[in-house]
Amino acid sequence: MNPGALWSGNVKAAIASLRRSKTRSFFTMLGVIIGVCSVVTIVSLGVGLKNQVSGQVQKLGSNVLTIRSGQLVDRSAAGAIRGVNLLAFFNTSTLNDNDIRSLNRLSSVRSVIPIDFVTSSARGDSGRSDDLVVIGTTAELAEALNLQLDYGSFFANDSGLNQAVIGTAASQRLFKTRNAFAHTVSVGGSNFVVRGVLTASSGGLLSFGQTDFNSAIFIPYPAAYKLTNGQVNLSQILVAAKPGVDLDTAINDIRRVLTRNHRGGQDFTILKQKELLDVSNRVVDNLTGFISSIAAISLLVGGIGIMDIMLVAVTERTREIGIRKAIGATNRQILNQFLTEGLVLSVAGGLIGVITAYLINLLLRLYTGLHPVITLPVVLAAIGVSLAVGIIFSGVPALKAARKLPIEALRGE
Repeated sequence: MNPGALWSGNVKAAIASLRRSKTRSFFTMLGVIIGVCSVVTIVSLGVGLKNQVSGQVQKLGSNVLTIRSGQLVDRSAAGAIRGVNLLAFFNTSTLNDNDIRSLNRLSSVRSVIPIDFVTSSARGDSGRSDDLVVIGTTAELAEALNLQLDYGSFFANDSGLNQAVIGTAASQRLFKTRNAFAHTVSVGGSNFVVRGVLTASSGGLLSFGQTDFNSAIFIPYPAAYKLTNGQVNLSQILVAAKPGVDLDTAINDIRRVLTRNHRGGQDFTILKQKELLDVSNRVVDNLTGFISSIAAISLLVGGIGIMDIMLVAVTERTREIGIRKAIGATNRQILNQFLTEGLVLSVAGGLIGVITAYLINLLLRLYTGLHPVITLPVVLAAIGVSLAVGIIFSGVPALKAARKLPIEALRGE
């Protein structure tokens, strides 16, 4: 019999064997299903996030610099980014209002755009919401991030402190309508008139974790400063260099001023457009890899489950093994039979895991601002890992079955 027919026969026999104990087979596959689903979902979220960040970075003008708190990157002597310090992203912000004022006085700078996160609830006609993002900023943010509005316009710096721009989700939550233009929203006890409503978007660049603009409320920076009694939480500052000014000149000016303000400390990072994309991608890759490695533990558990159930199967089918060997089955044929059963379990679990991840991604796209992307290499890698799990963890039971002597197998029964 040719190898293809033998393999096909083994697969059919394996499927028939697994069907006889459907519940046990399903729970055996469960670890692989959860592991593959988790890893594929996490990786697809990472790919989608990188695509979103890339799209947002492309919207930034090439003359816009990003200043972040902390030493986020490790640079070579030539200034190239060699690595990213993930822990620095979680440190308390070192940027302050004095930095804003100093940067505004630089001759090489056209505009300074603070990003001040305000911890406060918001209240509209439909009640109060505690899960909206309140951001203090300036009018130049709209141009820097190319923000589009469905209704109204972005507030101007000279239009007063009681102006606000909100996202579509914030508009629905606070006012039960997509068009909240001219409505009044209360933030921290202060009233703001909604001057504009943003077009629905897939995220923003206000943090490397992406702030959901749909659930954001933008208010003038001076108003945010007043609300917090000067206790600003500047996650970052965007700085637009003047036309014709070399970016390196602007960077040197900014570094000099901030170093002086921070008493010689280099507790900040200045990033160009391409560097911002590079750092963002590295952060996403590192976090995706770390979380995926934790999720992959489920695959290890699933593999152990397969090995355990296959060892039980070998014991239960001792007489079958003895009879097959007595009528001429070779060790290799017995090995292939049990190995195939383990492979069918793991690959079936992998396929179900991929399908489950796809369904989860659809739900995430429908009900969140996330846009996960499942790519062919990720699917192939998931199936490949499932194959490897099947081979590795069903190998021991298959060898045990193959090495049984016919007389001992029949006597054992």
